[in-house]
Amino acid sequence: MKVGKVYLVGAGPGDPELLTLKAIRAIGEADAVVYDRLVPESILTMIRDGVTRINVGKRANFHPVPQAEINEILVRLSRAGRTVVRLKGGDPFIFGRGAEEAAELEAAGIPYEVIPGITAAQGCAAAARIPLTQRGLATGVRYVTGHRKANEALKLDWQSLADPETTLVVYMGLANVEEIVRNLIAHGVPAGTPVLAVCQGTTAREQRTCAQLEALPAAMRGAAFTGPVLFIIGRVAGLALERSEHSNAADTRTISIVA
Repeated sequence: MKVGKVYLVGAGPGDPELLTLKAIRAIGEADAVVYDRLVPESILTMIRDGVTRINVGKRANFHPVPQAEINEILVRLSRAGRTVVRLKGGDPFIFGRGAEEAAELEAAGIPYEVIPGITAAQGCAAAARIPLTQRGLATGVRYVTGHRKANEALKLDWQSLADPETTLVVYMGLANVEEIVRNLIAHGVPAGTPVLAVCQGTTAREQRTCAQLEALPAAMRGAAFTGPVLFIIGRVAGLALERSEHSNAADTRTISIVA
């Protein structure tokens, strides 16, 4: 039997209209779809009737389908001649473990293609109408993860992250927010630096709050977000509050800065 092909597809930050045309085509042609927890139902409805669906979703400290087993599923399905879509939230190669799956497919001799998606940093910033870089505010942007397996301490180069000219985006940082704030301030980031926190960005359930860096842990306790949280830290984050205050249409998703 002819070996099938695997598409590692980025589903974007949540809004189905942010899918690429190539992603939509791959989903429509798939014989099997292996998808993550963060892929919303509005995107899963694009899967054709009769197509095999396998939910391999994970959440913090709960991985019912280990990564090694996910890799085996992709290899097994493709060796059976199926066209497989591995559907991942955001972009498959940005904190998505897509590279590990690609390596496994290469080792098994399985043809595959990567279809990028809009990562959460881009989607959440755009939804809040703020740039990640802007002349006079930020000349660069860095993405880091705020989560490590087994609740280990974060291993980040805090000194290099404490650059006032750079926007820092922290993925999955809610559980370690106090550690993140403590280390950034200790390495020179001003305590009053604005932070935009976003949960379920680009969707109808999106929640946002703005806070000064030193007040971020308290703001997060009061926000009661449900789902993964993204932090956008830096001078550009202050634009979210300014845009909300001057908008003709009230945006109730953005809360005033917590001093």
